[in-house]
Amino acid sequence: MPVDFTLAIPTYNGADRLPLVLDRLRSQLHTETLTWEVLIIDNNSTDQTAQLVQDYQAQAFPFPIRYCLERQQGAAFARQHAVEVANSDLIGFLDDDVLPALDWVTNAYAFGQAHPYAGAYGGQIHGAFEVNPPENFQRIQSFLAIRERGSEPNLYDPENLSLPPAAAIVIRQSAWRASVPAQPTLGGKANGSMVQGDDYEPLLYMHKAGWEIWYSPTLDVHHQIPHWRLEKAYLLKLIRGSSLCICHLRLINAHTWQKPIVIAKIMLGSLRRATLHLLRHRERVRTDLIAACEMEFFLSSLASPFYFFKTYFLKTYFLKTIMTSERQMP
Repeated sequence: MPVDFTLAIPTYNGADRLPLVLDRLRSQLHTETLTWEVLIIDNNSTDQTAQLVQDYQAQAFPFPIRYCLERQQGAAFARQHAVEVANSDLIGFLDDDVLPALDWVTNAYAFGQAHPYAGAYGGQIHGAFEVNPPENFQRIQSFLAIRERGSEPNLYDPENLSLPPAAAIVIRQSAWRASVPAQPTLGGKANGSMVQGDDYEPLLYMHKAGWEIWYSPTLDVHHQIPHWRLEKAYLLKLIRGSSLCICHLRLINAHTWQKPIVIAKIMLGSLRRATLHLLRHRERVRTDLIAACEMEFFLSSLASPFYFFKTYFLKTYFLKTIMTSERQMP
């Protein structure tokens, strides 16, 4: 049955986190004139997520709660599943550790109505830290999906990979279906891999097709960040995974003749920034958390063309070779 708005929550082993999100959604204000639904996409959880959702479905809510199981591991596949089954054109996505303001749903719907050419839009994502972050943390806070872009709506800059994270975003189903490949290349964190970019990939395809990507200051959420996500080992791994995908993302909107230029710019620019960073910080690159994370970003960006060639280009080349051979067999 068609509704005005769908709120989708991809989750993996989120039984401990989902109650906070669902209880916050139960308290959303000014939704009386909206018909909306909540869609839980269980990304192959091994905990009690399914039972938890079933328990919530038995309670009184001002909206239906639907449960879907997506067995292919990775947030990109969970989001693709949500797009396929949502009953509305506007689909809001929240991670299971993100708590929306009490007017998030109404503001999300209103912004989509006021901006019909917006293929996607995000808002303010504030950090709700379990412990105080280290000094100068704002220099790397974007890697934890924190976004604070001021009090006025503005367009993102997809050409420079300035985009809203999927932790709290609204997409237009019609834009996604018309622009985004059904099979994601970047699947997201899964099976021990931290390589990401899965939230940016569909937005870049929408931008390539002519859709706008917006920031709306009225969409406020708080991202719950436990203490272990501020530890050096985790942050370095996170930043490495967020940077190895850069070459793939930058090539999405590039013409064939531009791709060697794009790759050269990535490598030369990253090498230059890494060298200047080392000259500026010297020993602090090893001892200072923020300086170490920034160096990891520069070095992993430098490595991203090699990662792309190894992971995607060679794989595609060999698949095409095998398929051609099979077709030529008598």
